[in-house]
Amino acid sequence: MTDASTDPDKVGGPTPDNALRAADAVEQRGKRGEMLAADGTPLKRSLARALRRQKIRALLLIAPLLLFVLVTFIAPIVDMLFRSVENQIVSDTLPRTTAALQDWDDTTGELPGDAVWDAAYKDIFYAAERKLHTRLGTRLNYELTGVSSLFRKSGRGLDDIGEVYQDQFEDLDAAWDEAMPWAELLGDPEWIGAQAEWDATDQGDRGQMPGFVLREGVEDLLPETAASYREFALYTQVEEGDSPLQEEPWSIVHAMLYQDLSSGADVGSYTGPRAEMLQAAAQLVASPDFETVDVRAQFAEIDEDWHDVEVWQTIKMYSPKYTSGYFLNSVDAQKTPDGVRLRDEDERIYGLLFKRTMFMSLVITFSCIMLSYPVAFLLANLPARTANLLMILVLLPFWTSLLVRTSAWKVMLQQQGVINDVLVWLGLVGDADRLVMINNQFGTIVAMTHILLPFMILPMYSVMATIPPYYVRAAKSLGATNWTAFWRVYFPQSVPGIGAGSILVFILAIGYYITPEIVGGTTGTFISNRIAYHISSSLNWGLAVALGTILLAVVLILYWAYDKIVGIDNVKLGG
Repeated sequence: MTDASTDPDKVGGPTPDNALRAADAVEQRGKRGEMLAADGTPLKRSLARALRRQKIRALLLIAPLLLFVLVTFIAPIVDMLFRSVENQIVSDTLPRTTAALQDWDDTTGELPGDAVWDAAYKDIFYAAERKLHTRLGTRLNYELTGVSSLFRKSGRGLDDIGEVYQDQFEDLDAAWDEAMPWAELLGDPEWIGAQAEWDATDQGDRGQMPGFVLREGVEDLLPETAASYREFALYTQVEEGDSPLQEEPWSIVHAMLYQDLSSGADVGSYTGPRAEMLQAAAQLVASPDFETVDVRAQFAEIDEDWHDVEVWQTIKMYSPKYTSGYFLNSVDAQKTPDGVRLRDEDERIYGLLFKRTMFMSLVITFSCIMLSYPVAFLLANLPARTANLLMILVLLPFWTSLLVRTSAWKVMLQQQGVINDVLVWLGLVGDADRLVMINNQFGTIVAMTHILLPFMILPMYSVMATIPPYYVRAAKSLGATNWTAFWRVYFPQSVPGIGAGSILVFILAIGYYITPEIVGGTTGTFISNRIAYHISSSLNWGLAVALGTILLAVVLILYWAYDKIVGIDNVKLGG
């Protein structure tokens, strides 16, 4: 048997046998046609490892910049795009109502049942206390006009329901008008002690307020009362920073106490704190003289629109956390109980604005090409000194405010403006027949062409400056006319500059909103003007983002089509 210490296969250090085996392995790889690195590993594997290390090193170098772009640019855009489908405010503000509406058939034309009205009372009351009902009304008002005022009035009027019960309980026993009896009835004794100690401590030494805890068993005895009092106690502690031991509960807590007592709560066997008070209240509720409130009728008293089935249909349709409603509105459609349908003819504005934006942007791009090409040709073929002087004139508009340039066109194009005055002075038009060149599509095209002209001239000039002049001279020496030399030799080489300028001008044109707003009137505005309106005025950010997303998709589709037809590789900015 071979000793392990002398076996060449088990010796860790270099031995002649090991060296021979390594040399044999290298020789065998060489016979198989594999190229080897200096250390004997396959060259392909060695190159792959080196390339991988270079990529990791490059990634680490750009990681700070990449992280900065993701945080400051990509993340805000993604968050903004998410607003076009986000709809959580309805289900978060009206959780009980939206759940109850799932069992309601909104195609029958009948109002929902009592369970929905009771749930709506609780949800809207709590939302009004938290000042959230107006935000919800604003959201639903985007889908159905008038809902915003409906929620505002309801937030003020639903207090009357609870006050009916509150007054009767207080007439029975004045303790129902105090904070401490409610806390003893519904709060955990240990919490009451901790809260009382916190209340008695000096304000600077208090520390964190003890969180509210329900008394054991009270949730089974008075479920609705316990739930509403918990809402009150937590809001009082967290939002207002006050003690529930010192604040009288909301009126809805009294209404929920009536609901529990009228539902057959077994308070006769209750022996906890305030038992006599609670049992007396149960006897009062059971008496025929106790006044009750019809929640459905109270809603109608606040506003008759609550008995409009379309209001409840709208709440149900927009109860999911995510919605396609914003995108449907962007294409002049809307959700209905029967499915998606187009809006009425007189309400379809966004399709018209999209068509107008595309058409006018193309016209502006074409007019910029027509005006820029001779200017760029002249700059590229003049002596350098003269070309540089003229280039200053091309760049001069960049030194002037966009608002000033647009306002100047408004002054020049109006009926009593400079251009009309000149035309009247020349006798080309009569004083009574002055041309209308402002607050229409013509004014928008003229003003935007002037503003975007440098963005077309510069790419064209940068490409034309690289075209060798001897190409045209060679064509002429071979018998070509001036037109043939230009069209067959010079123009094809300048097309990349036209392509670069066209993409730049077109994308800038569809996104402009200041110039169309000032000189466009009602027929010369773009879809970007509506996006700006919804962002800054109506605050309908979801619709604004949906419109922007559609506009972005259109631009990407046109970019893809341009790449397929012309080829993006043929676009140059010089060189």
